This record gives sequence, structure tokens and C-alpha cells, in this order.
Amino acid sequence: MEKILRWGILGSANIARKNWDAIRNSGNGVIVAVASRDEARAQRFIDECQSEAPFEEAPRAIGGYDEMIAADDLDAIYIPLPTGMRKDWVVKAANAGKHVMCEKPCAIDSEELETMTSTCAANKVQFMDGVMYMHSDRMPKLREALDDPKNVGEIRRIASAFSFCAPPEFFGENIRGNSELEPAGALGDLGWYTIRATLFVMNYEMPVSLRATMLSSTDSNKTSDGVPTELSAELIFANGTSATFYNSFLTENQQWLHVSGSKGHLKVDDFVLPHPGGNLGFKIANPNFVQQDCKFFMERNEREYSVEEEANNHPTAQETKLFRKFSELALSGAPDPFWPDISIKTQKILDACLVSARNDGQQIEF
Repeated sequence: MEKILRWGILGSANIARKNWDAIRNSGNGVIVAVASRDEARAQRFIDECQSEAPFEEAPRAIGGYDEMIAADDLDAIYIPLPTGMRKDWVVKAANAGKHVMCEKPCAIDSEELETMTSTCAANKVQFMDGVMYMHSDRMPKLREALDDPKNVGEIRRIASAFSFCAPPEFFGENIRGNSELEPAGALGDLGWYTIRATLFVMNYEMPVSLRATMLSSTDSNKTSDGVPTELSAELIFANGTSATFYNSFLTENQQWLHVSGSKGHLKVDDFVLPHPGGNLGFKIANPNFVQQDCKFFMERNEREYSVEEEANNHPTAQETKLFRKFSELALSGAPDPFWPDISIKTQKILDACLVSARNDGQQIEF
């Protein structure tokens, strides 16, 4: 009989609804309990999710996070709590022998995250962040394409953007405008993905320096440090490759990655949340400039690659593969250090961007 990882969800954040379904579709995981500070709220969350995506046995509601941490019928905890609250609960879960799936950004800063991941390592439990696209079948295909010198050639430039246009009430009501709960704002919520994409392209090499620009900020709880609502950054790597990314709560939905090199360029239009349709693709172009007497034109020379994969709420979707992979590692008894390592690298770049942006674009060196 196949082993099944028993999950608890610590908190009833909206993102947990998607991941409820991902765990249900994973084939090697089941949700046993959902905790909230208010048991009635946890029960309401369970009833709503169970009505749409039912488990054979409905998870139980728990009123209080400590009770979930102590539960002896749980193997893993998924933690979608606000960033400002995560450290203590990750540490408690790890010390209780529970594997931890952590939403992003994982921590207030890398010092906190290193405490979290070292506690997980000491207790021999898996730590992983919830970057779903890392587990898509498209990622190995992208790696193969980037590693083939005929496609992009020597990588010189990486550009990415992830944004959405929030309604006016968002900035007063949503925790992503609160400097105590989500101090990195758009940089944390959206930049975690663009930073990770840059690291992926660079085979997880860290930059040697960066500068970031705070294009706009807010603070719903009126403390001294503004929360980024629009930010851009420029990273420089040891081999001269440069990377830029843009994150915003002020511009409409976009989620693209563009890699430019000596032979061509690669473009992904939906690298975070795949468009529906059952095919996840990307394009590679090797344009050629042609002059024929008075005629000047550019040959497109573009080709498209794709993998068969559904966008969401399906056994082949990247969300499902995230939880399936995590469960495989947790059940194996051999946690993979790759996942906490890339979380720490992502967090260190995020931290440096925030420092730079709050200091008028000061250059930060690694």
C-alpha cells in the first residue's frame, strides 16, 4: 500500500483553497486538519472546500495553532500565515517533527529564514517554499533549451515582470500593505517569483551586486518604513550577465520572463500562473537581419516548445506536483537540502533589494 502524507493547514488564508485541491489531487497526501484561531472559521473553511473538492473523510477543525502542532496524526504542516508570523510556527512545527511547506516570502529576513531551515535540518524534516512553477514539467524543458548553445548562446540579459493592478481598497484592507505582517509588499508577494526565475536561469548563482528602486510605496499601519507597491531592480553577476525585474500592485496582470543572449532570446509569457489550455509553452527566436539592396528586414526565426500540462486543479498541474514532490521527499525520510538552500538565496536577494530601495538605490554587494 502506498504511503500517504498526513497534512495539516495552519491558517485559512485564501491561497490555501488552491492547495487544498492540490493535496487532494496529489495521490500521496491527505488533509487531516485545518487550524484557525477561531474553530468556527476553520470549520467554515473546511465546509466550503469540502463542498467543491471533497476528501473521503472531511478534515477536522482545530481552534488554535498550538493544538495542531502537537497533533500526533499529522506528518506535515502547510503554513500560509502572514510573513511576520511564520518564523515561530515553522520552528515549532519542525521541533515537533513535522515537515514544513512554507508560503512565500518565507521570512522577514534571511536571518529568520536560516533559523527556520536549520531547525528543520536538525529535526530531519523537509522544508520547502510554495513556488509552484518550480515543479512544472516546463522547467526541465526550459533548462534544456537554455543549456543548448544553439538557442540563446551566452546569456547576457534576464528580464522579468510580475504584477497586478489592485483596487484602491486593497491598500487599506489587505495585509500586503502592512509593514508588520508583510514588510516587503509587492517585492515579497511578487518579487519572490521573479528573483527565483533569475536564479533558475543562472543555475542558482548569486549576483555580485544589485540596486533597487522604490517606485511607489504605502503603509496602512503608519510605521516608518514604506511597504513597496512598485519596485524595480538591477542585478549584476560575476560573468557580466545582468538581470532586471519589475513588481507592482499598480499595473495590470503580467508575468513574463525574457532571456537574451549572443545567439537568440527565449520568452515565457506565463511563467508563474500558466494560461489554461493543457499546454505550457515558451518561444525561442534567432532573428536574422537581412539586407537585399534597398530592402531591410528582420527574419523572425521563431519556434515554440511546449509540454502537456493543465493549468490548475488537475493531477498534472504544477500545484499538484509541488505537493506530490514534497510528499515523496517527506515520506522518503531523506530531506533534500536543495529546497531550503534556494529559499535562502531568494530571501537574501529580496533582503538586499529592500535595503537598496529604502536607501535611494544604494548599491549592495554580495
